[in-house]
Amino acid sequence: MTAEKNTTFVQPANFIISGLTGIPNITLYYVFLFFVYIVSVVGNTVVMAVIYLDHNLRTPKYIAVFNLAFVDLFGNTALVPKVLDIFLFGHYYIPYNDCLTFLFFCYTCLSLQSFNLVALSYDRMVAIIFPLHYQVKVTHRLILSLIAFFWLLAITIILTAVGLLTRLSFCDSVVIQSYFCDHGPVYRLGCNDLTPNRVIAHLAPVLVLWVPLAFIVGSYCCIGYSLSKTATCRERLKALKTCTSHLSLVAIYFLPALFIFTFGSTILPNARTVSLSLATVMPLTLNPIIYGLQTQEIKESLKKLLKVKMQFKISANK
Repeated sequence: MTAEKNTTFVQPANFIISGLTGIPNITLYYVFLFFVYIVSVVGNTVVMAVIYLDHNLRTPKYIAVFNLAFVDLFGNTALVPKVLDIFLFGHYYIPYNDCLTFLFFCYTCLSLQSFNLVALSYDRMVAIIFPLHYQVKVTHRLILSLIAFFWLLAITIILTAVGLLTRLSFCDSVVIQSYFCDHGPVYRLGCNDLTPNRVIAHLAPVLVLWVPLAFIVGSYCCIGYSLSKTATCRERLKALKTCTSHLSLVAIYFLPALFIFTFGSTILPNARTVSLSLATVMPLTLNPIIYGLQTQEIKESLKKLLKVKMQFKISANK
């Protein structure tokens, strides 16, 4: 029987998403997700619009911030409407190819968010340690090259994972115990050799989660060491204040993921699914509020743009 399964390729017509079913009062959570999505769309759109309209913000740093906002908007749009459609309207069946496409876009955006935080940590490190050489070391060309490399890296990693899923035969269950087409729950349904899928499942978090986190921690160690050697207490606080937004995003993105992946086996399945969905959605929503709208340059630019718009309306009415 096992030999027959290994030699017969079975590609299902549909998968069934079942991660958030059977949870009491789960409809309230869907309403919450809807409002979170609206906040994400408005916040990220405002940040991108302000950076695009204000030529003073077209600096290397804000190119990275623009990319972060775009990825956040794209990621939440790829995930939340589909999750609401699946669970709120009962469309639990998802075609095989649609499931793999869903997986690709969700994981690509989550990976890019991590890589964007690396680019922003590099910006902060150079700005604080080498302030006189900042304009030379952090250029438009460098940031655009970094962003292009990160996009290529994320797409390559996730495309490899998706490609390895297409070699699997699904001859038993097609029920995915997650809130979307999650890589782990999908590949574990396969009934032929899962070794390549296990390898990419262990390698991808290292490349997407641990290596970026190690770089970010290392960059702040360098910042701390440099400030301890050269700056006064007041200068240290002023320098660290410019890092608070970035550190907040790092904490919001990495801490929930590390907690879930470390203690996930001890959490009840439903609680783990809800926690994982929150850990996925919330950073994409809070990023524009914390990094964009709480950044002095963006707030000043937004006030200026609104003032110009009001003056234009007054002139038009006259």
